[in-house]
Amino acid sequence: MKLLLIEDEKDLTRTLKKGLKEAGYNVDVAYDGESGVFMAVSGEYDCIILDFKLPKKDGLEVCREIRRNKISTPILMLTVVDAVDMKVKCLDAGADDYLTKPFSFSELLARIRALTRRAKTAPSSIQIADLVINPISRTVMRGGKKIYLSPKEYDLLYYLAINQNKVLTRMEIAENVWGINFDTGTNYIDVYINYLRNKIDKGFDKKLIHTVRGVGYVLKVE
Repeated sequence: MKLLLIEDEKDLTRTLKKGLKEAGYNVDVAYDGESGVFMAVSGEYDCIILDFKLPKKDGLEVCREIRRNKISTPILMLTVVDAVDMKVKCLDAGADDYLTKPFSFSELLARIRALTRRAKTAPSSIQIADLVINPISRTVMRGGKKIYLSPKEYDLLYYLAINQNKVLTRMEIAENVWGINFDTGTNYIDVYINYLRNKIDKGFDKKLIHTVRGVGYVLKVE
């Protein structure tokens, strides 16, 4: 299994690369954001470990550029700030998970295993009515027309789709799409659902995203 480590701290990079190799991974290293994007786009990796603070391009910019190039490789973001706002920014940029420094190496390995396992079990395509989702290319079409989504809009739609016909609470969505618990007083989930509706349902007679008042949301054909 091949990993891409994008990290500018040389001592940390040496330690991580040594440990990951001992765990059975092949590891390529990029020491700045620009080379990280180039290697991610031109190579094939099972997981990308991406530091938030990098020279030339920061981690958020690197993450967005990787996703703009339709690279669906799982991305684990490393951050030094253990704050919900920072984690949301990372996940919204297209990261699949985050880990706060300092971290234990065993937790890093566990998160890599979880991300690569998830990627392997993803279906090749999901179709609901005339909505088609391709998890490999992270592309979405409806009625034969390509729909352009942000990384987190795509993650939200994908989670709704793999749970089609099931009513999902806001808490379930927050935990499984963002990986965090939002303050119950926030309307963050509702805002993203509205973003999706404007792109997925607007202009179509058949609506797929439905509100279940007092509970949450469901993706289904009525």
